[in-house]
Amino acid sequence: MPCLHIHISGKVQGVSFRYYVLKEAQRRGVFGWVKNLEDGRMEVVAQGKEEELQQLTRLCRKGPLYAEVEKVDVKEVPEQKLEGFEIRY
Repeated sequence: MPCLHIHISGKVQGVSFRYYVLKEAQRRGVFGWVKNLEDGRMEVVAQGKEEELQQLTRLCRKGPLYAEVEKVDVKEVPEQKLEGFEIRY
């Protein structure tokens, strides 16, 4: 199953971005996690069906209402043993 490592830059903290990604990932049956990074970026690891990952990546480029996404870096990584989707701190 494909697995992506995503970094999102811009105004992505303090705008409910983690909850937005969590909700959208769960809706699509995607496994993985999302967390804030100390440098102000958001980090996502997502694993699932190719079509669902593409949709989640598109949504990450948009973000929730008050987000201002400047850049999204997506890299395919080896499959991992992931269950559910969570917010990490």
